[in-house]
Amino acid sequence: MSETRVYCSKVTYHTLFQCDLDVLMSNIRSAKNYNIDMCTGSLPKKMLLFALPLIFSSVLQLLFNAADLIVVGRCVGDEALAAVGSTGALINLLTNLFIGLSVGANVLVARYTGAGRDKDVEETVHTALLTSVISGVLLACVGVVFATPLLAKMDTPTEVLDGAALYIRIYFIGMPIMMLYNFGSAILRAIGDTRRPLYYLAFAGCVNVLLNLIFVLVFGMGVDGVALATILSQLISAILVVRNLAHQDSACRFSFSKLRIHGHKLASIARIGLPAGLQGCIFSFSNVLIQSSINSFGKLAVSGNSAGVNIEGFIYVSMNAFHHTTLSFVGQNYGAGRYDRIRKSLRWGLLFVFLFGAGLDGIALLLKPHLVGLYTKDAEAIAYGCNRISMICMLYFTCGLMDVLVGALRGIGFSLLPTFTSLLGVCGFRITWIYTYFSTHRSLKVLYASYPISWCITIVLHGTIYLVWLYKNRERFRHTELSDASA
Repeated sequence: MSETRVYCSKVTYHTLFQCDLDVLMSNIRSAKNYNIDMCTGSLPKKMLLFALPLIFSSVLQLLFNAADLIVVGRCVGDEALAAVGSTGALINLLTNLFIGLSVGANVLVARYTGAGRDKDVEETVHTALLTSVISGVLLACVGVVFATPLLAKMDTPTEVLDGAALYIRIYFIGMPIMMLYNFGSAILRAIGDTRRPLYYLAFAGCVNVLLNLIFVLVFGMGVDGVALATILSQLISAILVVRNLAHQDSACRFSFSKLRIHGHKLASIARIGLPAGLQGCIFSFSNVLIQSSINSFGKLAVSGNSAGVNIEGFIYVSMNAFHHTTLSFVGQNYGAGRYDRIRKSLRWGLLFVFLFGAGLDGIALLLKPHLVGLYTKDAEAIAYGCNRISMICMLYFTCGLMDVLVGALRGIGFSLLPTFTSLLGVCGFRITWIYTYFSTHRSLKVLYASYPISWCITIVLHGTIYLVWLYKNRERFRHTELSDASA
C-alpha cells in the first residue's frame, strides 16, 4: 500500500481507514516538528520546501555583512567600505576549515537519521556542538593575534589597513558564537528543518540593522560599530538555535549533561568534513591571491569590488542552498538504501540551481549600477563594481552546478576525491592564471575571467566522478527500481 500523507487539518474517517496508524502519527509529528521526510514522497516538492527557507536564511545571514557595508559606505565613506570589504577573503580563509567540519556533522546526522540509528545521532549532535565552541575559541585567538600581519601580506592599502584589522579583531571575538550557530543549523538541516533557522535569522537580522544604525549614526562609531552589531545579532540567532535543539523530541535533542566529545564520531566528522574544510581554505587562498591583486589597483577598486562581491553573495547563497539540499537528501537516501532517489535528487538539484542561478544572474546584470550604488556614492567605485558583476554573473550559475555535484558526491560518501578535483579545477587553475596570463595582461577583467573558466573545468571533473560511480553501482539502482515497481 502506498504511503498517504495526512495532516491534522485534513484527517477524515475515510483516510484513517486507508492509513496505517504508525504512518498517520509519523506524519502528524512531521507536520508538528517542522522536519521533512526525505526518503519518501515527491522529491521536487520536498526539495523546494527544504531549500526555500534555507535560501531566505542565507540571504538574511548575508544581510548582516551587507548592512555593515552599506552603513559604513554611505555614512562613513569609501575608506571604511574598503576596510570592511577587504576582510572577506581572509575571514573565509581562516574559518572555512571549521565550517567544513559542520558539513561532516550534517552528513553524519543525515545518514544516521535515514538509517534510524538514534544513538549515533545523539552522539554526533553533542560531539559536533562541543567541537563548534572549541573551534570558535581557536579561531578567535588566531584572528585577534594575526589580523594585522595577514592583511599586510595581502597588500591591503595603507589607508584602510588599521580599520580592516580592527574589524577582523572584533569580528573574531564572536567566532565561538558564529561556529555554534553554523554547527547547530547544519544539524537542523540534516533532519529537514530549515524553516525555524529562517525565523531566527529574520529576527537577528532586524536587530543587526538597528544596531548598525545606532552604533554608527548615534554613537559615531565606524567599522568597530558594525562589527559589534554583527556579533550581538549572531549571538541572538545562536541562542535560538541551541534552544531549538534543547526542545527537540527526537534523537537530536541537546542536553548539557550529554555534552562531550565521542572520539569515533569526531573522527567520522573529521573524515568527511576536513576535506571539505581544506577545500574551502584553499578556495579562499586562491581568492586571497585575487584580493591581493585587486588591492594593487587602489582604494576605489577595492571599494567597488567589495560591493560587487557582496551583491554576488546573494546569488551564491541562493544557489548554495541547493548544494545543502542535495547533500542532505542524497545523504539520507544513501543511509536508507534508496539509490533510486539519489539519482533523482541530483537531477532536481541541478535543475533548480540552474533556474535560480541563471535568473538571479540576469537580474544582477540588468540592475548592476543601481545595486552597486547602494553601497557607495563614488562614480569610479561604482564603475569598478559594475565591471566585476559583468564578468562574474554572465556564467555564475555554473558555480551552483559545480557545488550541487559536490554535495551529491559527499552525500554518497566521497570526501577526498571531490576535494582533490576542486583544488585542481578551481584553485590550481586560478593560481596558475594569476602567475601566468594575468601577470602579463594586468587588468581586472582578465583577473575576473579566471572564475567562470575554473567553474566549467571543475564541473567536467565532478561530473565524470559521478558518472563513474553511477556505472559501478548500476545493479543497486536496478534492484531498488525493481523493488519499487513490485511494491
